[in-house]
Amino acid sequence: MKPSSALEPPHEERSAEALAAKTEPGLYPELDLDRSGPTKNYWWVWLIVFGLIGYGCYKLYQSENAKKADMTAQKGMKGPRSLPIVAATARSGDMPVYLQGLGTVTAFNTVTVKPRVDGQLISVNFREGQEVHEGDLLATLDPRPFQVVLDQANGNLAQAKGTLAKDEAALRDAQVNYVRDQELFKSQIIAQQQLDTQLATADQVRGSIEADNAAIEAAQAMINSAKLNLIYTRITAPISGRIGLRQVDSGNIIHSTDAAGLAVIAQLQPIAVLFSIPEDQLPPVLAKLRQGAKLRADAYDRDERQKLSEGNLLTVDNTIDSTTGTSKLKAVFPNTDHALFPNQFVNIKMWLDTKRNAVIVPLVAIQRGPTGTFVYLVGADSKVTMRGVKMGLTEGNEVTIDDGLKPGDVVVVDGAEKLADGMSVTVRQNSPRSPKG
Repeated sequence: MKPSSALEPPHEERSAEALAAKTEPGLYPELDLDRSGPTKNYWWVWLIVFGLIGYGCYKLYQSENAKKADMTAQKGMKGPRSLPIVAATARSGDMPVYLQGLGTVTAFNTVTVKPRVDGQLISVNFREGQEVHEGDLLATLDPRPFQVVLDQANGNLAQAKGTLAKDEAALRDAQVNYVRDQELFKSQIIAQQQLDTQLATADQVRGSIEADNAAIEAAQAMINSAKLNLIYTRITAPISGRIGLRQVDSGNIIHSTDAAGLAVIAQLQPIAVLFSIPEDQLPPVLAKLRQGAKLRADAYDRDERQKLSEGNLLTVDNTIDSTTGTSKLKAVFPNTDHALFPNQFVNIKMWLDTKRNAVIVPLVAIQRGPTGTFVYLVGADSKVTMRGVKMGLTEGNEVTIDDGLKPGDVVVVDGAEKLADGMSVTVRQNSPRSPKG
């Protein structure tokens, strides 16, 4: 607290002096009241307050009247108002019938290149990812061990032929001696035993000749086997296609029993696609195949926006998958532009039939409600009517109507979300950017 000065008067004295100064006439005119006269009247303040209250009530009354007028105008506009819409005319035409399925691209043929004989890989004559043709040289094994076997087989053959020549000469000698002994036996010069011995000698030589012929054939077979193994040292492409990554490098010993092999060749031209359709769609497909019909199949990308290739149905699997209730089909594509690649995911659209003289409307004209599908039909008086329809086939942005419309009927394709049965409409020109199904 601030200490009080000794020169300042006491609090009570200061208050009395201040009060006296304030009540001194003429010093503060606003406090100079005539206590003897009557109290002043502030009636003008109350007048202002009541005026403001009345003005506020007047403004509130105007606002409520304006709201009521707007509501009345809106109610009056709901009946005769005409809504702008876009309409299309139902037409008669042909609608193709397609079956759709999800498919996987597979190589038409796949071969794992393996050696036919065991040996050391001395050269690799292909590049990974190269397009090879049937018969192209892919790799070479060391041929020297097989050449040694071939030379040995040739030696055995020569030896067998020499033995055969020797035995044939012995047979001729035995036959000549047998003839001579027959003459001597007739002349009673030699005994019967000597004649029989000479005959047995000739027969024995004949047996040796048969053994020589068998040895020659065995040697010839050994030669053929050695030549074949020598050919197998040159590993060639069994089919035409694209070769994959190399599994073995030069210098390694490879065997015919190796699981990985040297590389894998996949035939990409033509190429196949395996896809599935529901089992209830299979009977018409089989009926077409029995008639010899060619069913065209188109392959589209994952988003079904770009057509990748065109082909034909090749065959149908012989069983139905009981777990999924689908049947597997195989289509073949020329794939001349290499648009399809093994294990690629595609969407298949297969043509099955064409529905003639069908009533066709845009798909966006179809509306759905509690009672089913319907359209808004535009009458001659520019009023719309709800018409129940039975949908048929859907292809792209169009759908066929089996029942409920006829060619020439005008249906709403844009603006139907604001319509009700019996409303008046104004048909505006269709824009190229109008919504499509």
